[in-house]
Amino acid sequence: MAVFKVMLGSLLISLLLLHLVHADMDMFGIVDCRSRCKARCRLSSRPNLCHRACGTCCARCNCVPGGTYGNYDQCKCYASLTTHGGRRKCP
Repeated sequence: MAVFKVMLGSLLISLLLLHLVHADMDMFGIVDCRSRCKARCRLSSRPNLCHRACGTCCARCNCVPGGTYGNYDQCKCYASLTTHGGRRKCP
């Protein structure tokens, strides 16, 4: 019975640590692109296109500027990506 309690306690602590690490991945330099792009594209008139472009840019640059528009100074890589036509790729 004591072994079971130790194993259960170890499992619970491991799950708690895993949750904490996953919840705060920015500390380790890994950006949660899905949630950042969802916030970035929430006011877009073409949300599917916005999410796809934002996701691609975030995966390449590992950052997404704050807000729903502009703020490109927060992420230079994100701002520098362009389409073949020379327009900004990232929303």
